[in-house]
Amino acid sequence: MSTSIIADLRLHNQLLRGSNFTTPQEVVSWMGAVQAQDFNMAKWALGVRLPVLTNTTVEDALNKGELVRTHILRPTWHLVAGKEIHWMLSLSAPRLKAILKTYAKMLELTDAAIEKGSDIIQQALSEGEHLTRPQLGERLKSKGMDVNPHQLNHIMFSAELHGIVCNGEINKNKQTYCLLEEKIPKTEVFDKQIALERLARKYFTSHAPATLQDFVWWSGLTVADAKAAMEMIKPDFVVEKIDSLDYWINNSFTETKESQESVFLLPAWDEFVVSYKNRQHIVADEHYSKVISRNGIFKPVIVKNGQIIGMWKRLKKKDSISAGIELFGDVDVPTENLIKQASRSFELFHI
Repeated sequence: MSTSIIADLRLHNQLLRGSNFTTPQEVVSWMGAVQAQDFNMAKWALGVRLPVLTNTTVEDALNKGELVRTHILRPTWHLVAGKEIHWMLSLSAPRLKAILKTYAKMLELTDAAIEKGSDIIQQALSEGEHLTRPQLGERLKSKGMDVNPHQLNHIMFSAELHGIVCNGEINKNKQTYCLLEEKIPKTEVFDKQIALERLARKYFTSHAPATLQDFVWWSGLTVADAKAAMEMIKPDFVVEKIDSLDYWINNSFTETKESQESVFLLPAWDEFVVSYKNRQHIVADEHYSKVISRNGIFKPVIVKNGQIIGMWKRLKKKDSISAGIELFGDVDVPTENLIKQASRSFELFHI
């Protein structure tokens, strides 16, 4: 199998070539998790995969708890299907809590202070309250905890990892928090082996072809746990060696000789780019630092047939949102037309 098939299969498995899904939660559940620190871009990550969606329908799914935006996996912000948040959080949290302790020392936050802050936040959000981060900071201050923004962020992060809070309803374009168990009650007892199998199956079904190293990077699991999880799903996958690496691919895959020409405006931190350890298959060396900075900033990119050919940015005017295009070189007329169609899809998502 040649390296050229990698990007093509990923376009298919990541739903960029279409699917039978109709809701944002189906898309996120299929993907396992969708990186989401840039909220506007994360919403478009679903829209580009399911054209019937709009900015409003994605926000509605978040407001209803069908989707959750929280810190999980590596860790960073992710969108996760609401029905899957509890087992995924239970699997991820132990390692993330260990990472959190290091940052707590740097911020001069004791365990007692974090616990006190979490208790105050839990009380403030009781009985269905939805409050912004600054509002919760004011609640802490009123209870004698005058924390700086970095310390507040850390306390909120800890509250997420302990299953206390998640995203609340969007209030005039402002993000809020609410109590996780009030929004999405826990319905099953956590079983680590079941959770490992689920996460591996989701990742390799939706992101294949992918390697062990890719899965470890994406999931934040230890190598031992990642290997154990992959062993559980092994019967349903084949392994192909490409460039001396073992790529796992769904048993049901079919290698096509020709694929329809396609252009996508992918958001910053899109799963097609961010969720693999090696990204050399999709971007030329001379453009790599333009789209992925040394400090880990992933820019919005224009992808033609699985290859990055340029960048774009979100342009907001008074009554509309559009895309500003920056290509790495000249393109032919058919490609220009495909870029225009992709740009129009982005505009329609916000109408």
